[in-house]
Amino acid sequence: MLDLVIRHCSLPDGRRGQDIGIQAGHIVAVQPALAASAPQEIDAAGQLVSPPFVDAHFHMDSTLSYGLPRVNQSGTLLEGIALWGELKPQLTQEAIVERALAYCDWAVARGLLAIRSHVDVCDPRLLAVEALLHVKQRVKPYLDLQLVAFPQDGVLRSPGALAQLERALDMGVDVVGGIPHFERTMADGAESVRLLCEIAAKRGLRVDMHCDETDDPMSRHIETLAYHAQRLGLHGRVTGSHLTSMHSMDNYYVSKLIPLIAEAGVSAVANPLINITLQGRHDTYPKRRGMTRVPELLAAGVPVAFGHDCVMDPWYGLGSADMLDVAHMGLHVAQMTSQAAMRQCFEAITTTPAQILGLDAYGLAPGCRADLVLLQAHDPVEAIRLRATRLAVIRHGEVIARTPAATASLNLPGRPAGVDFRRG
Repeated sequence: MLDLVIRHCSLPDGRRGQDIGIQAGHIVAVQPALAASAPQEIDAAGQLVSPPFVDAHFHMDSTLSYGLPRVNQSGTLLEGIALWGELKPQLTQEAIVERALAYCDWAVARGLLAIRSHVDVCDPRLLAVEALLHVKQRVKPYLDLQLVAFPQDGVLRSPGALAQLERALDMGVDVVGGIPHFERTMADGAESVRLLCEIAAKRGLRVDMHCDETDDPMSRHIETLAYHAQRLGLHGRVTGSHLTSMHSMDNYYVSKLIPLIAEAGVSAVANPLINITLQGRHDTYPKRRGMTRVPELLAAGVPVAFGHDCVMDPWYGLGSADMLDVAHMGLHVAQMTSQAAMRQCFEAITTTPAQILGLDAYGLAPGCRADLVLLQAHDPVEAIRLRATRLAVIRHGEVIARTPAATASLNLPGRPAGVDFRRG
């Protein structure tokens, strides 16, 4: 007797007609025609069952703060940073917690059950750190929240930021962050990468740096990050986020850079929705796409995930915690329209970010945690195309969210009635 059986599933790897048996919060069997009973059974009816979505790059301390203290009129990165600076003195722990919990509700409804969130440590009060550590414990039963100590104003540029970053780590923040391209000089940026990587190595932590989020082809801190990852033996524990300067770099230099990233075991996170809107703002025409070289990094064996980055905050007034929207934009911006590449975009919001975050027991094999999403689609490509409805979201073997199937009842001359518009 099992706790739950999901029957007639399609899986992301192409297997169809699979039954998934769940007991004590874990997957115990994945096979056709599972000969077991359970008090609860779900008939997937051939629809896609996936492990949950994972967001490898987000800012939960600022989410849902759109319009505070005012709207970003230009829509630019620098005005967003200035707005956040204006808002920080007005922040309260209660408001940050309330907005973060509301966002986590959105996330669960959309099958997003793991988020890596950067949290600003440049406020000496560390209000946001305390708030998100509280949220992390509150949501633990239904969502994995991993926090990055992020010196938004520059760990060397902002007075006291280095000490505050270490305090945040002492308080329980999981990952060391940085923003080298926002330091006062290129040399200071390189020095910040060295300092922060050494802190991570000493503490046995992962690293995730906002790196080269600029159109400047000479912003090359990812090279320095790869060097220190190699020097300190941080293989598999370091991530470069954004890397947008790579879209403007000389091709010959990139042909040297990407193998160095791969050799150092550094992962990459692109943020398609935000990169495509914030970058290229100084261009007339042609305008640069504003996203790093995703296909080339993947071809070299570099793990690449997609992140949502922002939702309704000083930098971005849109978003809804939907990682399929993120994959949809990434697919188009990177021109990843082959069958294999479209599936890589689905992996960029599921298995790859799970690997980058180091999530335990993630996946669809026996022994994995029974965290699953039933989608109104038959395969990953269709899921991205339709931004498929999340019919059921399961955490530790319990259904924690349901959404009715999306349908439209049509009454058109000469056409059959009741056509499901999601299958068009």
